[in-house]
Amino acid sequence: MARIVVPTDGKGGVDGKVAMHFGRCDTYTFLNDDGDIVEVIENTSSHMGGTGLPPELMKEHGADILLCKGLGMKAIDMCREFGIEVYVCQAETVREMFDKWKRGSLAKAGAEDACKHEH
Repeated sequence: MARIVVPTDGKGGVDGKVAMHFGRCDTYTFLNDDGDIVEVIENTSSHMGGTGLPPELMKEHGADILLCKGLGMKAIDMCREFGIEVYVCQAETVREMFDKWKRGSLAKAGAEDACKHEH
């Protein structure tokens, strides 16, 4: 069973708002491949004053798939190194983003999907 992670603003569950920036989100919401919430964790990465990088934190919590609005090429590469598949799409809620992925309408992220500036 896949473990899917979405960067989120707060703990709104499946109707919660998807964060604009993957590394500077408040929380990471983890779903199973049925779209049920498994876990919501605080972003304790170095981007938020903690330690480690976001892909490391997500992998520690068992992420297999990342669904997000945007991230840099370094983050895409690091996720790949950890075996985390990355998909980028524009969606407002966790449910909307998950549904797009579940329908198979998203392609894996590549260099053309990477943010062109640092966050």
